Amino acid sequence: MSSKDREDLVAVLRAGVSRLEELMSADLIPEVGTNIAYALPNARIPDDVAAVEGRIVRLAGKAHAVGDVRFGASDHVARIVLTAMKFDPVVRAAANIRFSPESVSLLEDMLLEVCSFDRTKEPPGIRTMDWGVASCCKSGVPDVIYDRGGMGKEPMIRILGDDPEVIVNNIIKLSARIIKE
Repeated sequence: MSSKDREDLVAVLRAGVSRLEELMSADLIPEVGTNIAYALPNARIPDDVAAVEGRIVRLAGKAHAVGDVRFGASDHVARIVLTAMKFDPVVRAAANIRFSPESVSLLEDMLLEVCSFDRTKEPPGIRTMDWGVASCCKSGVPDVIYDRGGMGKEPMIRILGDDPEVIVNNIIKLSARIIKE
């Protein structure tokens, strides 16, 4: 990819982050923070995936990006995207949000395909995101993958899609439904 293509990808992700800062419910931000990532076509390593440096956190009751968007900024969310891309190379974006049974139910009500994995069934010697995401993608990449946490691990929802716009739109729709509740 040319440097222009990389710059364009970063610009798309920055626009999505701005929309999240404006419209995302802070209630959806987990304790570890939220991140959103967007991979280059044919990405193979975390440095091929752009994300928010320092994540998106709650600040004064709103979503706030701590740093700028750059390639290699998130190993964790990058691995989610890279694993999903092995099953469907079109799915190049992902974000993590706070888990709650209500959010999962609302995402299902939005007619999104939802899958979960159980961290206690993780085989030894493999990274959780690689295994958990792969276990949910065997018959296609779902829109949502969640887990209920584990020892020292916060429960989490991951939203997946072709690009940041899909992810951001789903988070904003979920935010609007949470606010109405």
